[in-house]
Formats: sequence, structure tokens, C-alpha cells
Amino acid sequence: MKRALTLGALALAFFASQPAAQAAQGWGLPEEEEVRFDATVVDVLCELTGDCPDNCGNGTRQLGLLDGEGVLHFVHKNFTPFTGASWELQDFCGKMVTADGLFTTNKGYRIFVLQFVREGADGKWQRANRFTGQWAEKNGVAADSKEAKQWFRNDPEVQRLIDEDGVFGLGADADKAYFEANQ
Repeated sequence: MKRALTLGALALAFFASQPAAQAAQGWGLPEEEEVRFDATVVDVLCELTGDCPDNCGNGTRQLGLLDGEGVLHFVHKNFTPFTGASWELQDFCGKMVTADGLFTTNKGYRIFVLQFVREGADGKWQRANRFTGQWAEKNGVAADSKEAKQWFRNDPEVQRLIDEDGVFGLGADADKAYFEANQ
């Protein structure tokens, strides 16, 4: 009996020492605050204008988090550079999620950095880093390839926009003038 109690106490101590769930990790950002809150994933444009296509625009719209107090939180970042977080939230369009991440302030503007998300209060946690794998699959390359790691240099849509509007978005003539002046 004593041995069973000891084993039980050890097991309890082991499981109690394990993290109950994912937790945001600080990045050293200005006015950083680690947070976890429940919210509904929404199409930001829909919330602001009433223009509400099915399924939050099927990946063409910026997504946000509408908390229980009616505050709309813009989700600006995930773990992957230059991607935003809509890729992480699209599967949860219109659903209640628990978001785990960081609030920070940039020039007086409060933003949210998504690090983990789960559906409802007891869903499985997902790390907010799925973009690269999804981009690689869509573009027929391996997720660990150089092309996927530097997706922003290899994305057909990014390349089309640069070809159309120039590197700075001001047109080919503006690019040419800048590069000639700064060689």
C-alpha cells in the first residue's frame, strides 16, 4: 500500500509539473504582455463594413479576433516572417477559439501576435507556424526547401506584384530612377 501511494504521489508530481497547455513566449517587444483569451475568429472587413462573403472570404481577407466584450483584435503576426496570421485562423472562421500570444505596442498602436490557437476551450493547441508548410504544398516544393524558407522571394503572386508595380509599389520608372541614383 505504501509503495502504491508513493508511486501515485510521484505520478501526480510528474503530471502536475507538466505544462497544462501551450503558453506564449516573450520576444522582448516594447510593452509586451503575454495573454490568453477566448474570441471568435471573424473577417475584419465584414465586421467593419458589413461586406461578409462566405467562410471569411476563403483566405482572401484579413482575419481578427472578436472577444466576449465586443473588442475586435487585429492579429498582426505569427511565427513565420512576413505572413500575418490569417493563414493560422482561416480554419476557425466563425468559431470560438482560445488565442495565446503577445500584446505589444508600436507607436501607440496595440497589436496582437498569435503564437498558439485552439478551437474552443479544450481543443488541441496548434502552433501558429503553419504558413510555410501550406505555402510549400500549394507551390509544389518541400516544406524544408530553400524556396519555402524564403517563400517571399519565390511566391508567384509576390513576383507578379513586383513585375506589375515595381519593388517599391511605385512602378518600374520609380524603381529605375531610385536604383540609378543609389548605385
